[in-house]
Amino acid sequence: MDYPESYQLVFQAAAVEDDTVTVRRTEQSGAGGFPIYEDETGIVRAEISDRGEVRMLASGGHQVFGTPLVVREPSG
Repeated sequence: MDYPESYQLVFQAAAVEDDTVTVRRTEQSGAGGFPIYEDETGIVRAEISDRGEVRMLASGGHQVFGTPLVVREPSG
């Protein structure tokens, strides 16, 4: 299956605007067999299925991520 190179994960933020993080596909696969995507820092990591289902992955100890409100392919 051909997976997108990147996604935008939109999280609800306490500020006026939501927080958007762009993640790019890595060579790794998660427990569900789907690609793992990560941001440029390697801190935000997620396994994203072919149906847009997201499982956030901790990249260090004591991390707790919320579930993104929206998962979308970047436009343009």
